[in-house]
Amino acid sequence: MANLPWFAEKMAEYDPVYHKMLEQVAATALSPTALDKKTMLLILLALDAVKGAGQGVKVLAHQARQAEASDDEIREALRLAYYVAGMDTVKASLQAFHEE
Repeated sequence: MANLPWFAEKMAEYDPVYHKMLEQVAATALSPTALDKKTMLLILLALDAVKGAGQGVKVLAHQARQAEASDDEIREALRLAYYVAGMDTVKASLQAFHEE
């Protein structure tokens, strides 16, 4: 489905055995079965957004559009990512009001 990120590809120079393992994991994880390609790309996009991987978000948004994702679908995936990631802030914030 997708190539490994550049940094995973770079690992081939330093540890070919590990790189091969990364390729196998990617092949398994990125092979659409129950989820279609577009849905998988939108999930990956949201995960990269949560991680703060801007370049990954850019690449995955492009790939999602090639898989016929609309800008509305991309926006929704990114909103969901923010909602989930933001819940940790809300939960931690409660500690300011925790009674001992």
